[in-house]
Amino acid sequence: MADLGADVIRVENESYLDSMRNGMQVFPDRPSLNGSGMFNNMSRNKRGVTANIWHPGGREMVERLIKTADAVLENFSAGAFERMGFGMDHLRELNPNLIYISISGFGHAGVDTTYITWGPTAQAVSGSTAMSGYPEPMPPAGWGYSYLDHTAGYYGAIALLEGLYHRKRTGQGQYIDVAQCETGMMMGGVAMLDYQVNGREYERQGNHMRWPATAPHSVYRCSGEDRWIAIACETDEQWDALCEVLNADDLATDPLFATNMSRIQVQDQLDAAIEAHTRQWDTRELMYVLQSAGVPAGTAQNSEDKMEHDAQLKSRNFYATADHPYLGPRRFEGLPLHLSRTDWQLQHGAPEFGGDTEQIMTEILGYTADEVTQLKSEIAV
Repeated sequence: MADLGADVIRVENESYLDSMRNGMQVFPDRPSLNGSGMFNNMSRNKRGVTANIWHPGGREMVERLIKTADAVLENFSAGAFERMGFGMDHLRELNPNLIYISISGFGHAGVDTTYITWGPTAQAVSGSTAMSGYPEPMPPAGWGYSYLDHTAGYYGAIALLEGLYHRKRTGQGQYIDVAQCETGMMMGGVAMLDYQVNGREYERQGNHMRWPATAPHSVYRCSGEDRWIAIACETDEQWDALCEVLNADDLATDPLFATNMSRIQVQDQLDAAIEAHTRQWDTRELMYVLQSAGVPAGTAQNSEDKMEHDAQLKSRNFYATADHPYLGPRRFEGLPLHLSRTDWQLQHGAPEFGGDTEQIMTEILGYTADEVTQLKSEIAV
């Protein structure tokens, strides 16, 4: 929302810091609340204020801010914001047309509402962990990244747009309840449909392709440390081209690998035989050679690949640069879309801790400079 022009204001308190502010410091030798690369990336284009809602002056400041807002979003555990005194009834008193979005692990209805989640636990409950990994007897692999933290946020952004559109048509605000675990369940739609229609239990396939069954279809180690390439052959012509590029007569002439059906029966053996050849190649060089030969192939890109060597991302300006008062000029992840009339823009990095408090209090909320100074002295803001 901030990338697309919304004035997004983070409300923070030093006693209850976002853990991302302390993590992944760009300058580990001088850690700072303003030194986290991840926090800077996620909070780009936003402004920030500090507030102590347990102080009457701090609570009043937050209430004034809510009165001016189009929407309020929080992702505390279910009921926490209400226990702080900011339930929906009170928010409506402050701002009758407000759109209030709450993102929690299980939502605000049902027997599991009191449970809290992190990305990995939400992924397990949603079924995504069980679907990830190699076949039995190997255990589920899960995801090494808290993907559902982002997925729930994206659903929240979509819901906010829907709420704004509804209010534009009707003049009515509303309460939006987002459950992180349910956003993960949406990613298992194909497997759930297969079970409902065909009665088939989902089986982990690793990197192999179940339907339509094709082989080879996996990732293969290349030269260098932890360098890989993904290769998929859907036709015999692509298989022949792969063997030619790899100069692999042993693959081309082995009767076990003669047809797609025969290759499917011995995929583990096939993968090992292919990898014996790909280990000799630079992953990016092999990708381009295979693509030129008509074989679907792609480098398993690491951060350096994406930020320094990916010409496609560079052409779309995906990693734009903006300044940050503590970290200096930095590149940020962009949005995977471009609008011809109202495109996203990168204005600045994340707000410094409390960096916009005085400006927002005086310019938006009507406080005098003396009142701000007094509230700061009382640790209210």
